[in-house]
Amino acid sequence: MKICVVGTGYVGLVAGTCFAETGNDVICMDVDEEKIDGLKQGKLPIYEPGLQELIRRNVQEERLRFTTDLSGAVQESLIVSIAVGTPQGDGGSSDLSYVMEAVRAIAKAMNDYKIIVTKSTVPVGTADKIAQEISSLTTCEFDVVANPEFLKAGAAVEDFMKPDRVVIGATNTRVVEIMQDLYAPFTRTGAPILVMDPRSAEMTKYAANAMLASRISFMNEIANLCERTGANVNFVRQAIAKDRRIGASFLFPGLGYGGSCFPKDVQALIHLAHEHDYPLKLIQAVEEVNELQKRVMIHKILNFYSSETGDRKPDDDHSSLKGKTFAVWGLAFKPQTDDMREAPSRVVIEQLLALGAKIQAFDPEAMKEARKIFGDKITYAKNNYEALKGADALILVTEWNEFRNPDFKKMKALLKDPVIFDGRNQYSRREMRELGFDYVGIGRPSPA
Repeated sequence: MKICVVGTGYVGLVAGTCFAETGNDVICMDVDEEKIDGLKQGKLPIYEPGLQELIRRNVQEERLRFTTDLSGAVQESLIVSIAVGTPQGDGGSSDLSYVMEAVRAIAKAMNDYKIIVTKSTVPVGTADKIAQEISSLTTCEFDVVANPEFLKAGAAVEDFMKPDRVVIGATNTRVVEIMQDLYAPFTRTGAPILVMDPRSAEMTKYAANAMLASRISFMNEIANLCERTGANVNFVRQAIAKDRRIGASFLFPGLGYGGSCFPKDVQALIHLAHEHDYPLKLIQAVEEVNELQKRVMIHKILNFYSSETGDRKPDDDHSSLKGKTFAVWGLAFKPQTDDMREAPSRVVIEQLLALGAKIQAFDPEAMKEARKIFGDKITYAKNNYEALKGADALILVTEWNEFRNPDFKKMKALLKDPVIFDGRNQYSRREMRELGFDYVGIGRPSPA
């Protein structure tokens, strides 16, 4: 099939490349000339494992092209997939300005029948708005399909090539058949293709992300309660995960969720509910818990240093951190990505800087993004060990694999004091104590 993907961000670039990998002729289009020039030279605007090799191969075999010419790309294609950004607007709403701008440009370029597919995360009713807009601008026939993505940063290529399910929101039987043919190579192992109306497809994306966000916030609430009761959240998590009705996914306590999807989509769902006079009390609580969780580590750090000086009201004494230097391991919102949007690390670092502390940070992939955000406010280390030199303590924020089994003796020698604040519970409390570290985790009582 001939496919045009409008937008070469995270979703568009992965989707376009994977469609090319299964033999389709794909044109990825973007208005950003610098980004397109970079892609033509093999330079990716994002980090995603396995993506660069797929792009290289499919460009070489002439199944994948990059262009800024929307009109030409649309006219060559049967399927036009919209994968532009839908940033957060006023009151948490989803800003559709980029989507509708793309829709108008597509409509004006249309030369015959097209299937317009929304892969961007869009509010319920967007397919109807798109259809109305196109109808007002062209006499060409078309159909609109809602086809949301369910990609995890760090595993996006695998998620696209081996999906749990494919959701197609369309009412035209012929269009459904075309979309089923398009996705057939990805569902040969039995993953279902779920066909529904566009509004249900649009809602499915928000509902899925809200459910996953709810599990994260739920587990963080339980972790905080465990600390106060002397229970160990690791034992609790393992036990409830064995219940087949619950399962193990998204039950790891930590410093809250971030990234481009969960925060924005949860807030957009809350906004949509208010528009329909039905407040989502549970989902609102999920968002509130997540924002609080991003600040949990700051309270732990304040508590630790205030207790050292005998102060039993740590929240009233922020001077205990002034002049201290903290090594931060992990800046991206999760491993295997360079994405720092809504990352817990940003909240931790910003609050520490506000309290007079200094930061020495390292992340395997997100250093370039960090420089855009923090500039010269923090120090950027060449590797994780360099970040430790002369620091008063280590704060582990993102659970990259290379941080799982470090040289603890080397760490102890580099740190000014052997103190670890572990925001992901990567290390054994007992082992840390035996090695002479002061260790603070999430949802686990101090070892006896």
